[in-house]
Amino acid sequence: MSVSRRCLCCVKYLMFVFNLIFWLGGCGLFGIGVWLSFTQAEFSSLPLSFPSLSAANLLLVAGGITMVTGFLGCLGALKEQRCLLFMFFVILLLLVLTEVTLILVIQIFHDKLDSKAQGELKEGMKIYESEPGLKQSWDNVQKMFKCCGVTNKTDWYDVLNGTLPSSCCSVGTEQCVDGWSEPCYQKARQWLLDNIPSVLVFGGCIGVVQILALVFSMLMYCQILCAEKHVD
Repeated sequence: MSVSRRCLCCVKYLMFVFNLIFWLGGCGLFGIGVWLSFTQAEFSSLPLSFPSLSAANLLLVAGGITMVTGFLGCLGALKEQRCLLFMFFVILLLLVLTEVTLILVIQIFHDKLDSKAQGELKEGMKIYESEPGLKQSWDNVQKMFKCCGVTNKTDWYDVLNGTLPSSCCSVGTEQCVDGWSEPCYQKARQWLLDNIPSVLVFGGCIGVVQILALVFSMLMYCQILCAEKHVD
């Protein structure tokens, strides 16, 4: 076996292993997204700007794309197809750039994004009485987090003519007068932050694997070119 062929075999199996890890990581992210979607199903009528719902959708999309990309990388490595490897490299590079851009946007504009999300939720509150599904979702949120309103319990005053929904108070209270003082957006956001650290560590590991997969896919692409030239 020639030196170039031995190098190609080495890079091939390394890339396969890294892409298998990458694919499994995508399965993990997708699974967490599904779990979060099911646990937050009772909030499903709320706008997607609600923290836990937006996180669930983001994980589902990210996990799905990662799984497809990882499968493409594994197939390209096993088949030693330059076309598949190049396609894998381009998709993965775009995915990495999108992730970096998204992280930067969230870091730089997190205050504006929070304000926009809160505005959408307040706008949705206006149909609380006319939309049974939305009403049930808001009641579930307020009971679960023991909170009231988006940013303050006074958010309900314009919607319910100066009164509060019964879900703003303890279970069994027929008429809610005072209500919980904590805002639902911040409570839900904090709940998400408290439960997400392991996901972030997992995501960081996937990021490292992505960079290594980019390197190995380009190395393998070059090795295949080199092997083809020696054959010719």
